[in-house]
Amino acid sequence: MEEIKVYELKKVDLKGATVIDGFPSVGLVSSIVANYLINFLKLTQIGIMDSIYFPTVSLVREAEPLNPVRIYASEKISSQDGESDQVVAFISEFQPPPNLVKPIAHTMLDWAEEQKCKLLISPEGLVIDKGDEEESPPEDKETQENGGVNEELVDVYGIGSTERARKLLKSHNIALFTEGVITGVAGVLLNEGKSRDFDVVSVMAEAHPDYPDARAAAKVIETIDKMLLHIHLDAKPLYIEAEKIEGQLKSIHAQAKPVKPRKPAYAPSIYR
Repeated sequence: MEEIKVYELKKVDLKGATVIDGFPSVGLVSSIVANYLINFLKLTQIGIMDSIYFPTVSLVREAEPLNPVRIYASEKISSQDGESDQVVAFISEFQPPPNLVKPIAHTMLDWAEEQKCKLLISPEGLVIDKGDEEESPPEDKETQENGGVNEELVDVYGIGSTERARKLLKSHNIALFTEGVITGVAGVLLNEGKSRDFDVVSVMAEAHPDYPDARAAAKVIETIDKMLLHIHLDAKPLYIEAEKIEGQLKSIHAQAKPVKPRKPAYAPSIYR
């Protein structure tokens, strides 16, 4: 697409690599997953995606200016059997406006095909709506028994753009998403993957839409770990982060509860 382009900063052989979509989603699941992979696997920045329509900002980290949309990649990571996996991650801090969603998805898939990547994974959050009684997640018995790290309360689903992609999900016992709507970049990637016969998988975890859901991201990481046969991903740090976030939310929630007025010890006549 002319209005959105990928600029390579470093040439890397990405044939057979797995691409991760890190544009913001519900609960920032995709952003957390991409950031985790970049840090855990020590990915190197190899390029940027840019457009005159992107925000006019520079993200500064450790005294280094960064583009709003960046591309990172690992070297080929080999296992003891000599086989290898390679990860590429697109990461962004801004939510694309509706008019840019399709061009971004098309450009990402164009680039993945040009690089001869084998699979594109788009993490997503599924909105949880359980009523007002669960505005902040409860700390249940299971959480306490696991030392404050709850790893079991999130369901994960997958959907593939091709029959190959769906077989991949089934082979790892990942429940298929059978009915519903997938919006944004993930939805366009799935549709484009189907029309191009390119393997796109969206891995979706139930997520809270009102705050960064690290637990949902951790479940997605565990699912991606199944598909990356030669890379081991440890999701425990994300579960620990989830407990921290939820603890902060519970504290805020408790402080925000309305306080009933107390009857004065010597009440004026209007209280009698």
